[in-house]
Amino acid sequence: MSSGRKVYVIGVGMTKFEKPGRRQDFDYPDMAKEAGIKALADAGISYREVEQAAVGYCYGDTTCGQKCLYQLGLTGIPIYNVNNACSTGSTALFMAKQLIEGGLAECTMALGFEKMQRGSLKSNWNDRANPSQNHFEVMTELRPFVPAPPTPQLFGNAGLEHMEKYGTKKEHFAKIAWKNHKHSTNNPYSQFQKEYSLDQVLNGRKVYEYLTLLQCCPTSDGSGCAILASEDFVRKHRLEHQAVEIVAQTMATDLPSTFKDKSCIKLVGFDMTRRAAEKIYQQSGLRPSDAQVIELHDCFSANELVTYEALGLCPVGKAGEFIDRGDNTYGGKHVINPSGGLISKGHPLGATGLAQCTELCWQMRGEAGKRQVPGAKLALQHNLGIGGAVVLTMYKLGFPEARKEWLKRQGGQPREHPQPVMGQLVSQATSGVADSDGFKTTPVFLEIKKAMEADGKSYIKKVNGVIAFSIKNGPSGKSGTWVVDAKNGNGSVEFNSGQKPDCTITMSDSDMFDLMLGKLNPNAAFFNGKLKISGNMALAMKIQNIMPDSAKSKL
Repeated sequence: MSSGRKVYVIGVGMTKFEKPGRRQDFDYPDMAKEAGIKALADAGISYREVEQAAVGYCYGDTTCGQKCLYQLGLTGIPIYNVNNACSTGSTALFMAKQLIEGGLAECTMALGFEKMQRGSLKSNWNDRANPSQNHFEVMTELRPFVPAPPTPQLFGNAGLEHMEKYGTKKEHFAKIAWKNHKHSTNNPYSQFQKEYSLDQVLNGRKVYEYLTLLQCCPTSDGSGCAILASEDFVRKHRLEHQAVEIVAQTMATDLPSTFKDKSCIKLVGFDMTRRAAEKIYQQSGLRPSDAQVIELHDCFSANELVTYEALGLCPVGKAGEFIDRGDNTYGGKHVINPSGGLISKGHPLGATGLAQCTELCWQMRGEAGKRQVPGAKLALQHNLGIGGAVVLTMYKLGFPEARKEWLKRQGGQPREHPQPVMGQLVSQATSGVADSDGFKTTPVFLEIKKAMEADGKSYIKKVNGVIAFSIKNGPSGKSGTWVVDAKNGNGSVEFNSGQKPDCTITMSDSDMFDLMLGKLNPNAAFFNGKLKISGNMALAMKIQNIMPDSAKSKL
């Protein structure tokens, strides 16, 4: 049992989640400032009253937290920068809560943001070990690595294992995504707000095996923020009417069984989620199944399904029946992801946990508008990151009688949460022509260009795609992109043409040179982080067909 002080969320705020690069003037400090100001306004306090802050993000330089919060005030407070994969936002919340619980502060802020690149997740580092390497090594022992983005394979394989063990159907996974997209139509903060038919979800563009595009969360830009306070602070500022108590909260990381049990389901966090649920019960006497409304980490429909069982919302192997009964949506036992979840609301990594917190605080206060879950008294948040960590948080109204009295004075009806700021959208521009001189790889691509000019049709037959080779660490640190079009007309090879590729391969200049000459094994390069792929993975497997054999001896 936790012996610390009670902790309350007194203010929340978030931005609308956007497709990366879609909104103008939406750099990470802009989005963080917007979310922070909203949360402070919701709490009705000044930034000067915040004593410590934890700021979560995954893609950024050091002290981005300071860059964001200095806009709100230069008050000299401790600012902690947090990175914990996809659970980063709730890890910041976890830290901010502990500071109050342990008596080190009366009021803290948890802020999360992410400015992301489009396409599947990828590492930014190719000169060091990948933190998820252990997970992928076990995965490839169990199932072959195929031409598809790695993360959908990891989670998709958990779903395949569930199908094989328990007879789950691909329709069950599709129903989850269909539900979440439907929920998002009532969320103005959601990246997507379009309803799809079950057939559209089930038979859409395939990403991996049964996982279609509409069953996978998008990358996103966005921010979320929560202001936390002690009971003394709540009473001093007369915030009882809106204070949401964090009833219990715990974090768990991977266990030996994650790797030793040779299970794709356990690789994606089943056991650490179950461990966290056990700790929640030890702290509060409550189980996840006691919650009426749940925000659950649905990075892929497969993860939502296996997490139902890890949390104990249904028995192991019975998630399909749970879904068929409608126990995961309005009218059923629980409403899971009323916000639309990661699949439809979006997934800016550092912001996701705080967006979940924001949604559940609105639900507890009755301010969720059309998404409001009738009679919801207890809420559960599940935020997971591969690598790995999971944070579970349970919420309830801190002072329900004070809330009732406040609502009477307001005419009996709760206000609806504020509407999002709708930023101006960015017009897309193409790249200009750049000088390719000095790159080690330039002679390689000139040989490819010469060969394609001589016999472009054979290239198109062998490759049938447009591949962009993004070259990093060239002369004086320069970067550039060669686009090999082996799809249209007689083909072409251009430098910085701005043409949209089907697949992008990113490597350093020297590593790309070795790869094209056959001196570097592409599979080894991929697993060592030297080769990054986005887009059509199957097309990337054809790169050995691009370099003419006759040219290799010349270089």
